[in-house]
Amino acid sequence: MASTEKIEEQAAEWLVRRDGADWCANDEARLHAWLDESGAHAVAFIRLEAAWEQARRLKALGPGLPAGVVPPPGQWQVSPFFDQASQTQGSPERTPEKFSSDEIRNSGPRRRTARRFGIAASILIALGAGGYFLAERLQGELYVTPLGGVAAVPIADGSRITLNTASEVRVALSPSERRVELKRGEAFFEVAKDPSRPFVVEAGSKRVVAVGTKFSVRRDGGEVEVVVTEGVVRLESAGSTRSNETELASTRVESLTPGKIARANAEGLLVERRELVDLQEKLAWRAGYVVFNETALADAVAEFNRYNAEKLVIDDPAVAAYRVSGKFRSTSFESFVRLLETAFPIEARHTDSEIRLSARH
Repeated sequence: MASTEKIEEQAAEWLVRRDGADWCANDEARLHAWLDESGAHAVAFIRLEAAWEQARRLKALGPGLPAGVVPPPGQWQVSPFFDQASQTQGSPERTPEKFSSDEIRNSGPRRRTARRFGIAASILIALGAGGYFLAERLQGELYVTPLGGVAAVPIADGSRITLNTASEVRVALSPSERRVELKRGEAFFEVAKDPSRPFVVEAGSKRVVAVGTKFSVRRDGGEVEVVVTEGVVRLESAGSTRSNETELASTRVESLTPGKIARANAEGLLVERRELVDLQEKLAWRAGYVVFNETALADAVAEFNRYNAEKLVIDDPAVAAYRVSGKFRSTSFESFVRLLETAFPIEARHTDSEIRLSARH
């Protein structure tokens, strides 16, 4: 079975050829045969096709602007593409604006694909420009991302916070502590080492304490999830004990090492260990993607709905149980729906604000 990278290169080849002037009916038949060989082929092609169309839309949004100037954020709405290299273990982390022409020229076997997708570099620059905004400066700085937005926030101490869709954090630095309140959403923290000033993330009644490490925290109401990819963090949960009819405050502490995922709510705490490659897939949102691996369609739909104003709704319980796999742009739900209609007996009905999914009869 071909690797994901090889399949994506093949999909790119097909996409470029299809847009050429010499495309014919025989080529169309060969493309469909390739798509029918594997669901992975269809996923890769549909995702690249969506990016291709997005490039055209971005180009149309900037008529009359000088080369290299990105249209104001209010004129287009896409998820920024951040931290692409971090998906590969051991790769230097970088943001899109740091890609250079030398890096593209020296990319070895990928040289031909990079040349054919020269437009992709400009897309990355445009997507990387969609950043965060500073809302206020009361008791620290408040950073907010809109629905579908992803943003990297550099902190004065040398740390960096990457915010996921519809997230909000307040950052306050003092001589004795670096404190972040995750008010809603999800964030990935790359903490600069400073033993004299612990880095504390508060999410509801939970506290995550680190000195120099990498981890994410996701807050859904009263539920908190912590994923550790590097270093050690301490998860503290405020609770209570009862003795002789007297309720006393207490703190439960859990030490989390790389590969551990902790989920905590009012009912208790669950900790599991996962392979680091699984964690990178789970954190693919930093690059603007969601990754599913035999995921129930109901859960996949819930994940897509985190990033998009137009919601997916499942009308048929049987449809909800289907299992899906693949890597998708988090804001390209149209491509995801097209794949569902191709790979499953599913019918999608579009309304003003929803796409309703039901079994095809």
